[in-house]
Amino acid sequence: MTRSWKTTLLVTFVLLPLLGCSGCGGGGGQTGENGDGGSSTDSPDFVSVGTAPQGGALYNFGSAIAQALNDGKEAGGWRKANGEATAGSLENLRRLASDEIQIGMANSSIAYFAVRGEGEFEETYDVKCMMTTFPLVACFVTQADSGIESIADLKGKKVVLGPPGAGFEHFVRPILEEHGLTVGDLSVSYASFPDSAGQLQDGSIDATFLGGALKASSITSAATATDIRLIPYDADAVAKLVEKYPSYNEVTVPAGTYKGQDVDYASLNVGSTVLLVRSDANETFVYNATKAIYDGRAKIPGGPGKFVNDKNVWRNVGVDFHPGAVKYYEEIGIWPKADGEETTTEESESDDTETSESETEMPETEETEAEESTTEEIGAEGESGE
Repeated sequence: MTRSWKTTLLVTFVLLPLLGCSGCGGGGGQTGENGDGGSSTDSPDFVSVGTAPQGGALYNFGSAIAQALNDGKEAGGWRKANGEATAGSLENLRRLASDEIQIGMANSSIAYFAVRGEGEFEETYDVKCMMTTFPLVACFVTQADSGIESIADLKGKKVVLGPPGAGFEHFVRPILEEHGLTVGDLSVSYASFPDSAGQLQDGSIDATFLGGALKASSITSAATATDIRLIPYDADAVAKLVEKYPSYNEVTVPAGTYKGQDVDYASLNVGSTVLLVRSDANETFVYNATKAIYDGRAKIPGGPGKFVNDKNVWRNVGVDFHPGAVKYYEEIGIWPKADGEETTTEESESDDTETSESETEMPETEETEAEESTTEEIGAEGESGE
């Protein structure tokens, strides 16, 4: 009896901590009744949104997303949502993979290569899209008298490819390749947008890759400091990029947008900001989260918030949509249909969903100083490589 009593006591002490931790964990990937997050509504108790470095426009956008989730927490079943400052796209992808956050923001071109394990990525990331938001319209900029007339002319030139560790190579590499160049063909350096504009002015570099909204303050500042030329994209190269990669879209920058720009400029969206979740995230949670964000879109401030609209959020830019998001978009009647039938997640890459930025209504917003940081963060801020 003594041995039996001691054995029972020992088993009790071993099992109780394990049972007590059965609802522990912060991921909220697959959740069920009393599962991860302890919610009976298939949602985690706490929703973490991976954003970007604190203080920039992307961080503010992510914080607004978190507030929309808080406004919808009662119906969604979570207790609180929080926008977490991160280094950007690459960190958000890694933290989604390790189940540390439930929603992560990323540049769609980076996400495109990440889910396929291509480009700079040596492994694949198992994530799905829940919402497509605002674009990054960018191009190479040089001094007007530099003699650089095309992207091919950049070979051997000193070129800034974005802020240090921002990961711009992920979306610049395909652009260069379609123009017959590689990153190695350039003398590459890295600098913030304001610093690269200054280097362009004093002649220490030959060109820089700048961008932002349809009217980017980074290019406006460069044009104010010196006479500039927006280096033209080759039309055939752009056509191949758009055909190969759904994250790239043609965008026309109207004449007069920048000082000295007398004609329309055929620019490029090099990747929209997308909201990502793990592929195994609970469908009910993703449905509720998508609904909360879309319902709260009017409270998302600035130019980025205007892209949370019925013509843009469902656009497939290279990462398949999560079934929970698809279900919500179908329910409110904005998910595209093929041949009169509702599309599935797999069908979302059909011609019906491949809408270019030039075809999508782009809100004309006067970009604020804070919005310049959107482009600095969009590439995977503060990190290098994969």
